Amino acid sequence: MDGPRELGLRNVGSHCSISEADDYDLSRLLDKPRLNIERQRSFDERSLSEMSIGVSPRFSTRAAENTRGLENFENMCSPGGRSGLNTPASSARNSFEPHPMVADAWEALRRSLVFFRGQPVGTIAAYDHASEEVLNYDQVFVRDFVPSALAFLMNGEPEIVKNFLLKTLYLQGWEKRIDRFKLGEGAMPASFKVLHDPVRKTDALIADFGESAIGRVAPVDSGFWWIILLRAYTKSTGDLSLAETPECQKGMRLILTLCLSEGFDTFPTLLCADGCSMIDRRMGIYGYPIEIQALFFMALRSALPMLKHDAEGKEFVERIVKRLHALSFHMRSYFWLDFQQLNDIYRYKTEEYSHTAVNKFNVIPDSIPDWVFDFMPTRGGYFIGNVSPARMDFRWFCLGNCVAILSSLATPEQSLAIMDLIEARWEELVGEMPLKISYPAIESHDWRIVTGCDPKNTRWSYHNGGSWPVLLWLLTAACIKTGRPQIARRAIELAESRLLKDSWPEYYDGKLGRYIGKQARKFQTWSIAGYLVAKMMLEDPSHLLMISLEEDKQMKPLIKRSASWTC
Repeated sequence: MDGPRELGLRNVGSHCSISEADDYDLSRLLDKPRLNIERQRSFDERSLSEMSIGVSPRFSTRAAENTRGLENFENMCSPGGRSGLNTPASSARNSFEPHPMVADAWEALRRSLVFFRGQPVGTIAAYDHASEEVLNYDQVFVRDFVPSALAFLMNGEPEIVKNFLLKTLYLQGWEKRIDRFKLGEGAMPASFKVLHDPVRKTDALIADFGESAIGRVAPVDSGFWWIILLRAYTKSTGDLSLAETPECQKGMRLILTLCLSEGFDTFPTLLCADGCSMIDRRMGIYGYPIEIQALFFMALRSALPMLKHDAEGKEFVERIVKRLHALSFHMRSYFWLDFQQLNDIYRYKTEEYSHTAVNKFNVIPDSIPDWVFDFMPTRGGYFIGNVSPARMDFRWFCLGNCVAILSSLATPEQSLAIMDLIEARWEELVGEMPLKISYPAIESHDWRIVTGCDPKNTRWSYHNGGSWPVLLWLLTAACIKTGRPQIARRAIELAESRLLKDSWPEYYDGKLGRYIGKQARKFQTWSIAGYLVAKMMLEDPSHLLMISLEEDKQMKPLIKRSASWTC
């Protein structure tokens, strides 16, 4: 393609009702982390208790809490205009000088476009001509396309996102089998590929639902990302008609049916296999990984206002409301770790029986790894990787914690604590290339047991403590929401010093992220798109609205510190 097309979009990029319109100069938000905004709440902001069946919605006014976060960011209108290549409207409006590598990034992103019958339907995972083995990097991955989709939405090009949403929705309807077992009807593909027949001049789609993946694991996160992206498309364009189509309504219900089904679970979290998300290889995340729980929470909240209140929709709304209340309490109570909570766990009693037990998961204090005592700052905290019976995975996982901030799974206080941790442990979590996907790396005997001697996930490489530039957009979004844009600027400057000259690698290796990953693909699309999204959000913070949800005060539980220690 020669360049971006002018699509004749409306002057207002995000549809806003009168109650949602605000007169704030959003360019000033970068320099004013403390806000005290009073305005009316829109449909998306109503508390979950108000969404319950039989309770009519109420529109009321409330004052925002005076925190450094942008809690009330959810429904401000996004000014129209394009960002990035040729006509960076937001740059001109906010007096930003576009970085020279922005144009190169757009050119590389457009090279990755995939077309089906003449229409763009996604972007391939990597456009690396130097690589001898293509493997599945020439496919359109659902999770990989999300930053690409956000970049196109922010640049005023929503058509490709709409095409992608409809094409993956079509693939959801396929019968999915692995050997002789049939997958759930609502499962979304991990990826798809367009096959061009130059002789017959026809295009065909093939999809992978996990049957071709390493380990044959279905992607739990694909359905969640699809719902989140549908909401982002709706918020960005104001096109409510897509989400309201019978096909999209059915697609959402099928995804929700899979994750809201009743079973033997005693927790509101989702039980998952290893390798079911961005970390798609064996890395010891089986059980209740933070990434899936945060995406689950965000997808439920995103689906809530988009579901119609018809006979089928009402039932799902009621189930979502109940699950969100239980899930938010569980995650904020048991997954959260800060200095005080670590000290409490260190002094836990064990073998407690009955409903009065404080150490509810019977975590043995001696199982706490030594590194976490030095890693935990006095100020700061994070959601740990996993909690299940007698097991706590204390590793830091970037994606789960950033999504927790954006979805407001984290309270405003917890969100600020996560940012405090990132600042305090900058060398460990950011180093010379943002950002560590997990920390710390698993080594030696633990690596052999946990990964099965995986040659790709060696210490400080790939998923095992590797540095992934794509995570830059999630960090930037979290920084803007919490009023810490300076952290994002610092990280972006680090990325700009290397990414272009290194040809946009998939990941970097080493404790500090100094070396291009030993098996990293060049021109990795989500590394490119992640950088563009981060830049455009800093230029125009209102873009955050399509990917951020405000805290629901009704979900905030009264959490008391545990008192389970020996006298």
